[in-house]
Amino acid sequence: MEALKRAARIDRKTNETDISLEFAVDGEGSSQLDTGVPFLTHMLDLFARHGFFDLKVKAVGDIEIDYHHTVEDIAICLGQALREALGDKKGIKRYGNAFVPMDETLAQVVIDLSNRPHLEYRATYPSQQVGQFPTELVHEFLWKLALEARMNLHVILHYGHNTHHMIEAIFKALGRALDEATTVDPRVKGVPSTKGML
Repeated sequence: MEALKRAARIDRKTNETDISLEFAVDGEGSSQLDTGVPFLTHMLDLFARHGFFDLKVKAVGDIEIDYHHTVEDIAICLGQALREALGDKKGIKRYGNAFVPMDETLAQVVIDLSNRPHLEYRATYPSQQVGQFPTELVHEFLWKLALEARMNLHVILHYGHNTHHMIEAIFKALGRALDEATTVDPRVKGVPSTKGML
């Protein structure tokens, strides 16, 4: 049986950002990232590595103003690429769940590739910034990702003290949960839904 090639490229250019993104579901965990936002680059590298995705991002944005537009638009592109790469979603597990500890922190991400976008975000941080990165942009990234990928995404930060560790655990869990949800299960005939479509 020929191996699946589930991959997509998205190019998005606005007055605020110019982004080219390539995403492969069935990858090796490699990344080539030039986002202009160092902390996001670090998180995306972890996401790709733990999800065994291949991810390339080249982004130019108005980061002299702040990181908001760049972070948001990268999430939009990643969500669109994921949705396009999965196509009709035939044979996938659909659901994914991952717990990831990071020292004192425990994060959980649960995913349903349901075609019904929703973000449930239960996370608060002791600091409003990690370096120059505002922690409120984590919610912005995850919401736009869920919306454009049309997935139901639940993020639960059970506990932690170090803001960097907390966000890192979330992105690692995101990669692992998405890896599980996108896995092709030979037992699944068509799509895993009584509706006959996702």
